[in-house]
Amino acid sequence: MCALCGVLGSEDHWSDNPAPFFPREQTTHRARRFARVRAANLVLTQFGLTLADWEGAKYQLSSRTGRTEIVDNLAQVWQAAERILGRACDPLDHSVVARMKQIRRTG
Repeated sequence: MCALCGVLGSEDHWSDNPAPFFPREQTTHRARRFARVRAANLVLTQFGLTLADWEGAKYQLSSRTGRTEIVDNLAQVWQAAERILGRACDPLDHSVVARMKQIRRTG
């Protein structure tokens, strides 16, 4: 993911369409936000993190120990995750992708 979406001033982000994960739940803006949160949490929980909608405008990222950051959009989640964890947090790491495939098969 890159920050170019924010630089250009676009409110839309590539993650605004969670169709691959939740195709039937795209009725309202709020439903789409919650679908994005659920999709992000499929990956974030593997790092011990949880994302939540915060007042319908931002997102709250929290660790199991209670460390929390508020971010403006999903593009900022991974930078915040690395600050909270104090280490690199790669959602495309082979072990993360393998666990995601396993979840999809069993889930």
